[in-house]
Amino acid sequence: MLLALTLLTGGALLTLVLGVVGGGDPVAVLPLGAAFALLATLGFRWVLARGRRWWSAAYVLLGLVLASVVFALAPGVGGTLFLIVLVSQCVLLLPLPATIVVIAMVPFVHTGMPVLDGLREGLGTLVAVVFAAVVTELLRREQQMRRELTAAQQQVEHLAAAQERNRVARDIHDGLGHSLTVIQMQLQAARALLANGGDPDEVLAKAQHQSQEALGEVRRSVGALREPRLVPPLGTALHDLAAESSEAGLPTSVRVVGDERAIAEPAREALFRAAQEGLTNVRKHAGASRAEVVLDYAAAAVRVEVRDDGRGADEQGDGRHGEGGGVGLLGLRERAADLGGRLELGRAPSGGCALVLEVPA
Repeated sequence: MLLALTLLTGGALLTLVLGVVGGGDPVAVLPLGAAFALLATLGFRWVLARGRRWWSAAYVLLGLVLASVVFALAPGVGGTLFLIVLVSQCVLLLPLPATIVVIAMVPFVHTGMPVLDGLREGLGTLVAVVFAAVVTELLRREQQMRRELTAAQQQVEHLAAAQERNRVARDIHDGLGHSLTVIQMQLQAARALLANGGDPDEVLAKAQHQSQEALGEVRRSVGALREPRLVPPLGTALHDLAAESSEAGLPTSVRVVGDERAIAEPAREALFRAAQEGLTNVRKHAGASRAEVVLDYAAAAVRVEVRDDGRGADEQGDGRHGEGGGVGLLGLRERAADLGGRLELGRAPSGGCALVLEVPA
C-alpha cells in the first residue's frame, strides 16, 4: 500500500512538471509540488512509524494546506491526485470521524469557480476521494486480517508442537521407562545370584531380551513420528505385557470383560500405557506378590484396571495417590483429559492398589 501511494505521488508530481513545461501552469507550483511529494513520502513514513495522533493531525493539516495551494495554482489532474493521496493517508493515520472531516473539506478547493462549474468539479473530486478512502480502508483491513491470520497460525503451530512434545515425552516414559524398570529388576536379581554363588545366565538373558525390547520401543517411537505403525489388538498387547511382567518376577494375569471390539488408536494407546505404567509402579513401589490387569468393554466406554495385593496407594510413599504423582501419572492424566476420560488411583478391594483409566470408546 505504501508503494502504491508513493507511485501515485510521483505520478502527480510528474503531471505538474508536464503542466509547467507545457506552459499552462505557473512555475511556482513546482517547489510546492516537490514539497508535498517529500512530505507525502518521507514525512508520511516518519509519522506512520511514530503512531502519535497529534503528529498525524499536524501532518494532515500541513498536507491539506500544501495540496490546496497546489490545486489553486494548477487546478488539474496533478493537484487532484495530491488530494487523493492525502485522503488515503488520512485513512491510515486518523480515526474515521477525522477522515470524514478531511474528505468534507476537499471539495472547497474549487471555491472561486463559477457556481455550476464549482459544483460539478467539487462533486467529481468528492467522489474520487471517497472512492480512494474506501479502497484504502479495504486494503488496510485485508492487511490486518492477514497479520492476525499469520499470528493465529503461529499460535496453532506452537500449540501443535507443544502437544507433540508432550506426546513424545509420555511415550518415552511409558514405553522406555517400563522396559528399563524391568531390566533394572533383572540385573538386581542377577547380582543377588552372583552374591550367593548362583548362575545368573538365565536372568541376564532376560535382561538382554528386555533391552532389545527397549531398543525396539525407541525405534517404534521414532517411526511413529514418520509414519503410522501397525499395532496388535489391545487384548493381545495386554497379554504380552502381562507375560513380560511375569518374566520379570511379578506374576500377572489378564481378565477381559465384555466383547472385545476395535477402538480408536488414541484410546487404545492410552489404555495400553495405563496398564504399562500401572505394572511398572507395582514392581517399583507396591511390594506385591501378584498383579491383575482387567480390560472391561462397557457399552460406551472401555476401562483398564491394574490391581495388586501389595501396599495400598496411601502407604507406598511414592507420591502417587491423590492429585500428586510422578511423570507417568501426569502423562496418564493428560491422556485421559485429551480423550474426555478419567483416571483414578486408590485402594483395591483386596487391599492393594488399583489404577483405573476409563475412556469413551
